[in-house]
Amino acid sequence: MTTWEYATIPLLTHATKQILDQWGADGWELVQVVPGPAGSESLVAYLKRPRS
Repeated sequence: MTTWEYATIPLLTHATKQILDQWGADGWELVQVVPGPAGSESLVAYLKRPRS
């Protein structure tokens, strides 16, 4: 059975692609993006990767 580790990261709207590309290069898979607590101007990404 696969076990997962999770990360929650804030996304800057002007650098979303670069941020997600970097986390993806480190083996993280994007699960979901939701509005952040500051409203529609901020986003929060939820990521997962298999535990090693």
